[in-house]
Amino acid sequence: MAFQHLLRAEVIRFIEQHQHDDVNALALKARQFPDLPMADVLQQINARQKAREKLPNWLETPGVVFPVALSLEQSSSERTARYKAAMVSGHTLVDLTGGFGVDAFYFSQQIEKVIHVERNAELSAIAAHNFRKLGAENVHCVNVEAEDFLNKMDNPVNWIYLDPARRNVANSKVHRLEDCEPDVLRLLPQLLSKGRNVLLKTSPMLDIDLALQQLKSVVQVRVIAVENECKEVLYHLSAGSEAEPLITAVNLHREEVASAFSFRRSEERNAEARYSEPLQYVYEPNVAVLKAGAFQSLSVRLGLFKLHPHTHLYTSKTLLPDFPGRTFQCETVTKLDKKALLALLPEKKANLTVRNFPMTVADIRKQTGLREGGDVYLLATTDLHNRKVVLVTRKVDGNQ
Repeated sequence: MAFQHLLRAEVIRFIEQHQHDDVNALALKARQFPDLPMADVLQQINARQKAREKLPNWLETPGVVFPVALSLEQSSSERTARYKAAMVSGHTLVDLTGGFGVDAFYFSQQIEKVIHVERNAELSAIAAHNFRKLGAENVHCVNVEAEDFLNKMDNPVNWIYLDPARRNVANSKVHRLEDCEPDVLRLLPQLLSKGRNVLLKTSPMLDIDLALQQLKSVVQVRVIAVENECKEVLYHLSAGSEAEPLITAVNLHREEVASAFSFRRSEERNAEARYSEPLQYVYEPNVAVLKAGAFQSLSVRLGLFKLHPHTHLYTSKTLLPDFPGRTFQCETVTKLDKKALLALLPEKKANLTVRNFPMTVADIRKQTGLREGGDVYLLATTDLHNRKVVLVTRKVDGNQ
């Protein structure tokens, strides 16, 4: 194994002792440690620092080896991997694009046997080593191309999972399914014949309606955000499925809880939202809901008014608990006028959000001189009369 030198006791000890140190400062002292492979040691320390929030369990496990930066960047976080794992069950799952192995590890806690397929020999070896360290004895690693493994599969398995590489030969990011590697659209007939269920992870940038049109056989779509940052979109496919797919927007929080909103496209098309001027409470959906496109159905289902057909802010007279997003109490509505705003904000600072408004946050700050911070939230938007207004609000305690 090319990383065998990183498993020496003194190397592991040094990495653990210095994992919080400044990597550049350590690099300047590299000559002081002639017996250590400092270039690789520094790469491991740098990777650990990048993985602090993303993979805490990996950091707590002695002897775990981290891959090159790109493989770490492309891997799932523990929180999203745990969420995906809760979607699967059965005897066998094949992860055709295994990578660093975060998803495969959490799948192994729900599935009897997981096959981790990875074409990069060193990455496959690193994953196999880490699975042993993490106690995932039911994961079998295979170093082969995804297409070759798929061609040789005899019996259908319960699940096939793919997270295609979203970079082209020039190392530029791509989002369309046909530009990813492997090409999911080309492999789709095989995937559906050899997996009773297929779980596909795509970029949040991919248009959901386009993906549904291309993939077909989609049972469910899940848009996953973490702390209101959209991370991935999951498509659950099953051969012969003709039912309209359920779309679920999920926002995962630090407290290991999630807010979710589910709907179908037909419900969204048929929903007729009602409109109102801003009332006592104003609601801003989380990014997963917005990405999923639940604009009208959210209003109708939750009994909320919209501010404008293209303004995805909602309002009500009484407080709606557990809204999938942020909730504000509206104090007043004004126009974007420096003098008027400063009269309302003696500390000359406020948090600022722009929704369906012709100016950016930076533009408004430059025009008004308002600094970031404080307890006041300004929502610059367009109301039902097409007026450009600013809602002066305060965040309701306990919401996202």
